[in-house]
Amino acid sequence: MRPGLQRVLSAVRPLLGVKGLPLLDISLRSQVPVLEMRASRIVAALSTFRRAFPQVKPFYATKCNSDEGVLKVLKEAGCGFEVASVEEVKTLAALGVPGADLMFSNPVRAREQTREAARTGVYRFAVDSADELLRVADEAPGSCVSVRLATKPQGSVVPSEGKFGVDVAGAMELLLLARDLALVPYGVTFHMGSQSLSPAALEAPLDDAAEVMSGLTRSRIRLQLVDIGGGFPAAYEQPVPSLAAFGRVAATKIANLPYPIGVAAEPGRCLVAEAGTFRCRVIGVAKRPSGWWVHTDLSVFHGMMEVLESGGQLRYPIWDSRASSTRRSYNVTGPTCDGQDTFATNVLLSSDLREGDEILVGSAGAYTSVYASRFNGFPPPQVVLC
Repeated sequence: MRPGLQRVLSAVRPLLGVKGLPLLDISLRSQVPVLEMRASRIVAALSTFRRAFPQVKPFYATKCNSDEGVLKVLKEAGCGFEVASVEEVKTLAALGVPGADLMFSNPVRAREQTREAARTGVYRFAVDSADELLRVADEAPGSCVSVRLATKPQGSVVPSEGKFGVDVAGAMELLLLARDLALVPYGVTFHMGSQSLSPAALEAPLDDAAEVMSGLTRSRIRLQLVDIGGGFPAAYEQPVPSLAAFGRVAATKIANLPYPIGVAAEPGRCLVAEAGTFRCRVIGVAKRPSGWWVHTDLSVFHGMMEVLESGGQLRYPIWDSRASSTRRSYNVTGPTCDGQDTFATNVLLSSDLREGDEILVGSAGAYTSVYASRFNGFPPPQVVLC
């Protein structure tokens, strides 16, 4: 194990009470699905990101997986944090992360969210409207503001929905207004869409950022930050472009910006997805006119919501504990009575699956446990760092 990785894990494990890489007791797994998060994989993913983007400071997107164990691992590894709510600010504060080290990138907030965040020391806020600028001026006077640029859908599995962002002219207008309101016109930010499969998706928004920077110099405004957002992919059932490919595109465009500037990113999925594995229990197997079905205690509504959000495009690697040589195709569904509660179709698993076997879902560390509800009375999964 690399010395740097060993130091991080040695620092984190005493805080978590984790020793080594324990196997979970089967009696524990039989109660609720368990999401196992491997600390070493998180640290390794962060190292990979830093190598791919040597000029960029990563701020982990807290919403992606807000388990305290995961956040502690990233904190000890020296990662920054991006937040979208005061509750996330409070969670990180309890772990020793001061508000001054955070970026609040949700560009539309209830007034009290901005006020309470500012009271904790948060001073960097994203905006994309004059109304939001006025609220920041009221509730967090003197703060640094970054304007969010709109992006076009380009090769992402969960594309940006169009609800946020302005064009180049709108961004310049808002940053000039920020100065008039005694705020600091700090930067520009964007998001290329979640699970992006196209490194070229970074090109147009970075060109827009360059245009904003150039335009504002005529008004004697020099920005301090370009935030290239998140959306960097993790591997699920199929391979994805490497982070290095995204990094090369970013490096070329950053080199062509009008003047040297700080660059940040908000990676989430690419840092934690592949570190997570769901372990869930088979509660029944049935053959129906529509095919073979395996029912599990893991639900779309208790961790697998992105299957619905992506229209089934996001396909997780799935295997089973029986590992028989003969296999058949199954649809994999959850325990609720909802007709939408199916999170995989046409998955090859052991032909002799039975009640009590385990189904394992890989690349499950991102946007799973954070989506979990208590729908139909079923409890959310347990998260265990190992």
